[in-house]
Amino acid sequence: MSNATQLIHSIPVDALTGAISVPIYQTSTFVQEAPGVNKGYDYARSNNPTRATLETIIAQLEKGSVGVAFGSGLAAIDAVVKLLKAGDEILAVDDIYGGAFRLFTHIYEKFGIKINYVDTTNAENVFNAITPNTKLIWLETPTNPTLKVSDIEAIAKIAKANSCLLCVDNTFASPALQQPLSLGADIVIHSATKYLGGHSDLIAGLVVTKEKELGEKIKFIQNASGAILAPFDSWLVIRGIETLHLRVQQHCRNAQAVAEFLETHPAVDKVYYPGLKTHLNHNIAKKQSKGFGGIVSFTLKNNTEAAATAFVTSTNYFKLAESLGGVKSLLCHPAQMTHKSIPAEKRRASGVADSLIRLSVGLEDVQDLITDLEQAFKKQQKEKQVFEPSISA
Repeated sequence: MSNATQLIHSIPVDALTGAISVPIYQTSTFVQEAPGVNKGYDYARSNNPTRATLETIIAQLEKGSVGVAFGSGLAAIDAVVKLLKAGDEILAVDDIYGGAFRLFTHIYEKFGIKINYVDTTNAENVFNAITPNTKLIWLETPTNPTLKVSDIEAIAKIAKANSCLLCVDNTFASPALQQPLSLGADIVIHSATKYLGGHSDLIAGLVVTKEKELGEKIKFIQNASGAILAPFDSWLVIRGIETLHLRVQQHCRNAQAVAEFLETHPAVDKVYYPGLKTHLNHNIAKKQSKGFGGIVSFTLKNNTEAAATAFVTSTNYFKLAESLGGVKSLLCHPAQMTHKSIPAEKRRASGVADSLIRLSVGLEDVQDLITDLEQAFKKQQKEKQVFEPSISA
C-alpha cells in the first residue's frame, strides 16, 4: 500500500453512524454512568473524540506511538520544554524560528534552563557543544528561514550516546516528505497551522513521540497546562491531512521551478532551497527526505532592509503575510516579521540577512508565480531600488 493510500484510509469511518467524515464532538463534558465510569471520556480538556482521532492519525503518519494535539505550534514546543528542569540545557539549531527563540530565551532561561545555539548542519558541531547538562537537542530541518538541513540520523546517534532527547521540528517537510522518528529522533513537533492544515484557516500544534512512556508525559503536561486543540480545529487539521500528499507534491514542483528561476536572476545574491544542487546539504536532504518542500528563501544583491521591503510590497500573487504552507503563495521579510524578536547581530550571524525574503510557494500555476516575481524585480529596477549598487559595494 502506498503512503498516500495508507494516509487516506487511516482516517476512520465513524463506527456509530458510518459517517465518512470524522464527526465534530463539540462538547465540554461527557455523561458518566457512575463516578469514574464512562465511555473513555470525562472532560474535553483531558480528551475529546475528534481530537483523539487526529492524534491517532498523526502518530501513524510519523510512525510514532503517541500523538498530542495543541492549540498552537508554540504550545506544542512549550510542552516539550516542560519535560526539563532548572539546570538542564537545550542545544538548539542556530537558525531557529523566532517564536521558539523568544520562548526559549525570554521565558525558560529565567527558570534556569540554558540554551546553546550551534550550526547543526555539521554533526560534529553538535558533538562538540554537548555538556553534561545537555538534556534536549532541538532541530529544525529544513530550518526557518534559510533552509539549512541537518543529518537527523547522525545527530540522533550523538544524542543517544549522550543520553539526550532529540526533538525535530518537522513543520517544513511534513510527514509526507520526512519521518524523523524513523531516523532516530525521540520527538517530532509540528505547527499544524502550516502544511498539515494546508488552507491558512487554523492555528494548531502537534507532538508525536517514538516511545509511549514519553508520550504519556507530554499528555500529562498538556492536561495539567490546558493548551488543547478545539474539536472544530482538530477536524480542520484532519480534513487538511486528507490531501497532504497531493498538495505537498505540487508545492515541491512549484518551489523547485521558482528556485531555479531565482538562481539565474541578476538581482538575486543567494538562493536557499534544498532541491538545488548548490545547496550546502543537498545530498543529506536527498537521503532523508522524499522531496524538498515548498519554501524558498533568497537574498538580494542590494542587501538592505529597504530593498527587501520594496520587493515584498510589489508582488501580486505572493501575498505579504506571516505563516506559510497554504494553497495560496505567501512571502515575508523575516528580519521585520517572523524573526524580529531575534537580535540583529545574532540573526545575521545565523544567515538571516537584512534582505532575505522567504517565499511560501503555493499551488497556483508556477508560470504565473514566476511572472509575478519577474514583474516585482522589474518594478524595483524601474524605481532604482534593487539594481543600484549599495554603498558598501
